[in-house]
Amino acid sequence: MKNLRQIVTKAVVAKGKKRSESTEVLRPPNKPSGILGCWIINHTHQSKKYGKYVEVSGKFDINVWYSHHDHSKTSVYTETISYRDRVRLHYRDGATGGHEEVYIKVIQQPNCTEAVITKCGEKFSVSVERELLAEVVGETKVCVQVHPDDFEEEWRFDDESSSSSDGHGEGKDYTKGFGHEKSESDKDSSSL
Repeated sequence: MKNLRQIVTKAVVAKGKKRSESTEVLRPPNKPSGILGCWIINHTHQSKKYGKYVEVSGKFDINVWYSHHDHSKTSVYTETISYRDRVRLHYRDGATGGHEEVYIKVIQQPNCTEAVITKCGEKFSVSVERELLAEVVGETKVCVQVHPDDFEEEWRFDDESSSSSDGHGEGKDYTKGFGHEKSESDKDSSSL
């Protein structure tokens, strides 16, 4: 045990994942005749940790392209939807008790899986799915084994020499090949 040391470091200490499905009911200004398309944009979110849960508050815009007035006109109806998801955390080693940072990764952006006109004929029913991953970073301990001070790791050294083949390195011009060769005009001017 005397050769073991504990290092305090930051690491991911807890994770949680949640997949959510919801049905949003939207009421456009015109009575719809048909739905031509539906898409979701502008997803934003923020999170806060409460005990063993992370609460994610977010919002996104649902856009429904639809026809109205007996399919004679088209419009795009947009509505902002707010949501609140509670993600349960699973700790690897138990709660750290210190300062922890929460990071949210969006595995699946809010996505429309189905959009239909309700039975009353005046609203849209839009099915939305999303999936979030929460990671908590906090202080944890890592145990490492240390070796005595006189421990030397084995290294392989290959013999290497920087001298020339005659062992002296004298008389060899090491500037050749590095842009220092004299041109014919330089040789002529130096003889003058």
